[in-house]
Amino acid sequence: MTRPAFTAHGDHVRLTVRLTPNGGRDTIDGLETAADGEEHLKVRVRAIPEKGRANQALLAFLAKALGLPKGKLSLISGETQRKKILRIAGDPEDLMRRLADLIGKWAYLAPLARSTASAISCLATEASFQPKILTHLPGSRSL
Repeated sequence: MTRPAFTAHGDHVRLTVRLTPNGGRDTIDGLETAADGEEHLKVRVRAIPEKGRANQALLAFLAKALGLPKGKLSLISGETQRKKILRIAGDPEDLMRRLADLIGKWAYLAPLARSTASAISCLATEASFQPKILTHLPGSRSL
């Protein structure tokens, strides 16, 4: 039986996260189910795992992504582990909706961003790649 990554409680929501510090960029890599059946949100941050920097970057990134003040998010457990449990204070119904929207948005955009970046990278490395103006306005000169 799968345990969900986020659950509603009286005045907050608990979110299970698997954090990858020093991940190159701040991003959400989607939901994943561990071997024990526990689901978690995969998140990467640029910050290094030193003196709590990665944890602070995680909280700041998720607060911004959810449109919440940073003070609404706190770490319940996992300060030095990759798996963390966060407490997000607020109306559980609103927070559950925000989390579902956020995860859905990232699930849709992440593969698109990767494929677009890959396509641009391939084009940029082509020796013959030269940007050209595709439309010409009256009175303009072609390059």
